Amino acid sequence: MPPKKAVKEEKLLLGRPSNNLKIGVVGLPNVGKSTFFNALTNASAAAENYPFCTIDPEESRVAVPDPRFDWLCEHYKPAKEIPAFLTVIDIAGLVKGAASGAGLGNAFLSHIKAVDAIYHVVRAFDDPDVTHVEGDLDPIRDVEIIHEELRLKDEEFLHKQWTEMGAAVKRLGHGGNATDKAKKEEFAVLDKVYNHVKDGKEVRHGVWTNKEIEVINGFHLITAKPVIYLANVSEKDFVRKKNKWLPKIKAWIDEKSPGDLMIPYSGALEYRISLMESKEEKEAEWKNLGVNSMMPKIIVAGYSALQLIYYFTGGPDEVRAWTVRRLTKAPQAAGVIHTDFERGFIMAEVMKYEDLKEYGSEAQVKANGKYMQKGKEYQVEDGDIIYFKFNVTASGKKK
Repeated sequence: MPPKKAVKEEKLLLGRPSNNLKIGVVGLPNVGKSTFFNALTNASAAAENYPFCTIDPEESRVAVPDPRFDWLCEHYKPAKEIPAFLTVIDIAGLVKGAASGAGLGNAFLSHIKAVDAIYHVVRAFDDPDVTHVEGDLDPIRDVEIIHEELRLKDEEFLHKQWTEMGAAVKRLGHGGNATDKAKKEEFAVLDKVYNHVKDGKEVRHGVWTNKEIEVINGFHLITAKPVIYLANVSEKDFVRKKNKWLPKIKAWIDEKSPGDLMIPYSGALEYRISLMESKEEKEAEWKNLGVNSMMPKIIVAGYSALQLIYYFTGGPDEVRAWTVRRLTKAPQAAGVIHTDFERGFIMAEVMKYEDLKEYGSEAQVKANGKYMQKGKEYQVEDGDIIYFKFNVTASGKKK
């Protein structure tokens, strides 16, 4: 008999298995977090020049910019247009010693634990009118303070879990039933993760098996969350595309947190232009300065960091982007629209956005053999245009 074909195991994702994920804005006090949040969301979170101005996390939803969505709206001319949204939380500033309760540390760290990814705002501008909580400007020191406080909080949490679970496993002794065995296996993973964090490493940079990831996800660890570094420079530096700190911040990321994205932007500039009344006025100002807003890039990067994608449904009534987590299969993606769609799933009829744009109509997509029928194992891809067939009664229905 020929050998069985090896089935490649799909790598599980770190983090909550949910479509309703949030990204938090984190950093030291007075680095420009709330100014960034206000520019991003046009919300009214306070941005005064003193630490702990933002005590309760502010939350806002921002539309994810996507030219594909814009084209579909132009194509279908629907009565309703509903893009994908990114939920952003503005979290108060952390200070050195926050993990052991300094400042308002424990409350803020619990807010970070509740989000699923992090925008880490780093101050790379000098301004005598804006107090620096550490006394002088040093972005590398600032990054390391936040990095270490988050790691220490995970270490403290894991130590408590390790102590309690270790005592429970010790009482089980050798042998035991299936439940006992599972508990011992869980403790072995916990021990491995605890030692990883104690060694000064972040969980997201570890190499874990799927079984280990299942255990890790149950702990909601801060250093398991993806991070995007936002380097906040002055308006002058942003326009001239030059800042002495940017290469140093990038070098630190490459060494300590390889693979993480750094996006330079100017919070003061973004906020100033966000206050202008008309879209035309804003566009004219960006054109006059010869640079573009970084907010679209920051939003898309945040959405992507959460391992989120979306598929489209389109027609004269509505064009809508439906958020799902990467690797989601067709029935579960259908369930985002309605639980009946998942329960009675028959098939997904899929068009690629590029094909609809090229051929101009659904009929032409079909005529060119590009209209696909997919079953339960189909993994939805970003930008798919999908119609689901389902049946929860005697008669089939189509959406």
